[in-house]
Amino acid sequence: MKTIGYIIQKEFKQIFRNKGMLPIIFILPILQLVILSNAATYEVKNIKFAYIDYDRTSTSRALIEKFNASTFFNVLTDFPSQEKASAAMLSGEVDVVMVIPNHFERNLLKEKNANLSITINAIDGAAAGVESAYVNQIVQSFNKDVKMNFRNTSKKIAQPVTIESIPSFWYNTTLNYKTFMVPGILVLLVTMITLFLSGMNIVREKEIGTLEQINVTPIRKSQFIIGKLFPFWIIGMGLLTIGLILAKTIFNIPMEGSIVLLYAYTSIYILVILGMGLLISNFTDTQQQAMFIAWFFVVIFILMSGLFTPIESMPKWAQIVTEFNPIKYFVEIVRMVLLKGSGLGDILPQLLKTLLFAILMNVLAVWSYRKVN
Repeated sequence: MKTIGYIIQKEFKQIFRNKGMLPIIFILPILQLVILSNAATYEVKNIKFAYIDYDRTSTSRALIEKFNASTFFNVLTDFPSQEKASAAMLSGEVDVVMVIPNHFERNLLKEKNANLSITINAIDGAAAGVESAYVNQIVQSFNKDVKMNFRNTSKKIAQPVTIESIPSFWYNTTLNYKTFMVPGILVLLVTMITLFLSGMNIVREKEIGTLEQINVTPIRKSQFIIGKLFPFWIIGMGLLTIGLILAKTIFNIPMEGSIVLLYAYTSIYILVILGMGLLISNFTDTQQQAMFIAWFFVVIFILMSGLFTPIESMPKWAQIVTEFNPIKYFVEIVRMVLLKGSGLGDILPQLLKTLLFAILMNVLAVWSYRKVN
């Protein structure tokens, strides 16, 4: 234990002696959490909306006012022709163009049927889908209002029965996107920092030539690995603490579950990441190689973790692959514990899988490490 203590002490001195590494460990994660939590959102706002009103009636103006009253649309000036509207969309000045045809009001009131032409810029398919849903909601709401007004003015038709649904939103009552994203971004920061630092640590020893000197000492392989990785385990737990404090003070993220349970799971999860970093360092000779390989794997793991895209929307083969993704389980558990208040029984399947990953990854890392006797 005394030997391990000396190695740990040496590692902490080496970390804090490197002036360039300190901002990477402590300053950049804070900035990334604050910036990414505000920038990473699927909400589509400030949609540039244009219209061509060939009808020029009170009904067509009422429909346009529906879009103008929405907080999601920025209604631009009326275009005189379809050609000018298309040119504006081509130049990126317009996202959505609505064309109201002639006799729109007459057809709607007399024939109970009217057509609208909606053109949406679909270069960004995800944004176009959201914009289409917004447009349909507003048009359906307008259609409902027109029907109600028509029925109220008719004495022969009885008053319709209205069915009203009142949704109840659990775990995120205000539908705040930051409540959903901040826990996931916290997972991202803890994973990336600990993986990169642990992956480059032993490689750095190779580059400066001190690893060969350590290998010929009586220090056992297990002592050396524990001493090298334990400081980064502490740093990972420290990053989690900083992230939770920022999540509560800046974003007011609810913390319904046990923080102790979250720390207990994170302590196991970081062992998985440290094992991955050690495994990468065993097969690389320079810090650039270690960084590239670590970045290659972490990007795949993050994109397939359910952080930015729902796993249920992925192809079947991709859903099967995500079962071997430890980041997926960390994202799930952070959201479950913080937002839902889940207990040990609820997260036990993910916990056991993460523990299995930790054992497997570290056994492979230790086995692949070669110490000269």
